Amino acid sequence: MSNPWFETVAVAQRRAKKRLPASVYGALIGGAEAGISLGDNLTAFDELGFRPVTAGQPAERDMATSVMGQPMSMPVMISPTGVQAVHPDGEVAVSRACAARGVPIGLSSFASSPIEAVIEANPQTFFQIYWAGDRDSMVARLERAKSAGAVGMILTLDWSFSHGRDWGSPDIPQSMGIRTALRHAPEVMARPRWLATWLRRGKLPALGVPNFGVGDDAVPGFFDAYGVWMFTPPPSWEDVAWLRAQWDGPFMVKGVHRADEARRAVDAGVTAISVSNHGGNNIDGAPAPIRVLPEIAAAVGDEIEVVLDGGVRRGGDVVKAVALGAKAVMIGRAYLWGLAVNGQAGVENVLDVMRNGIDATMRGIGKGSLAELGPDDVIVPPGFSPPS
Repeated sequence: MSNPWFETVAVAQRRAKKRLPASVYGALIGGAEAGISLGDNLTAFDELGFRPVTAGQPAERDMATSVMGQPMSMPVMISPTGVQAVHPDGEVAVSRACAARGVPIGLSSFASSPIEAVIEANPQTFFQIYWAGDRDSMVARLERAKSAGAVGMILTLDWSFSHGRDWGSPDIPQSMGIRTALRHAPEVMARPRWLATWLRRGKLPALGVPNFGVGDDAVPGFFDAYGVWMFTPPPSWEDVAWLRAQWDGPFMVKGVHRADEARRAVDAGVTAISVSNHGGNNIDGAPAPIRVLPEIAAAVGDEIEVVLDGGVRRGGDVVKAVALGAKAVMIGRAYLWGLAVNGQAGVENVLDVMRNGIDATMRGIGKGSLAELGPDDVIVPPGFSPPS
């Protein structure tokens, strides 16, 4: 067997593409419409630069921080992502990897693993919820998360109804029955290593979302839950404040993309905000989060914590985000590619790539701690950010 270790996230992505069935890989890529935001999330980081120092670099670099009261070995945490058919161990493997590397995990309402199993693997688990269903059902999900031991809540609001993709949408089934298995057999048989990983566990992807159901209801399928969300009227900021009041711990709103709404989040009493366009899956044409991060960080100051989610592929990206005002970043596709390639060890590999990149970048620009980073450490070209 070839060496499963990979040196960059780009290598992990190439290996994941070779390993995963086309529909599964296509679901990870996602994006909306023409993919303008999807692409900008990556290319925006490439427009930013550093000025390296030649001598006097610190011998050691301190990367520790905290978000929503949780200590972190570095300013990286796992963004909540839905049904993880990339590997049979799913979110439990991700959770174990995070525990081994000292970072928190965000667990999606659309996850394939129950919250209790994920928290058992890593108590530093934030539970993510959508504004979906009636208020009683949302409170029931919060109560289950609290009982399971979740240390914080993430309310995701940066997901709209842009279904079309110019390159075509993946064929995602509602459930894995015999008819579905036969329909997908050609693409699955073309990826025997992926299939063998599942068969060794004696199962195939169930495609259920056990954290979305309420009470003793059967586990809903992904599209059942998606339908509940789709037909729930979107919340007002007053609704956000109400939901925040139902949770007595740290609370993040994910999807803030404007300075004025960052202030509304402060008024709603949240602990943190995530600057995000849902990995390019929200309105196409929304700028990359790193472009609007500085104005949002300036708008809230030290009143709440700001994290960035979108386009992070290397440690240097993390340093750029922290220098421009983020407390930390969240990663999504990057860790899913690692999970696809090598399970828990693959996620640990991705986190190590991030850590090593942060360390090398901080050394190269002469910074010994995250607290020393600031806007002057990043070369920002004219016109990089949209008019505020």
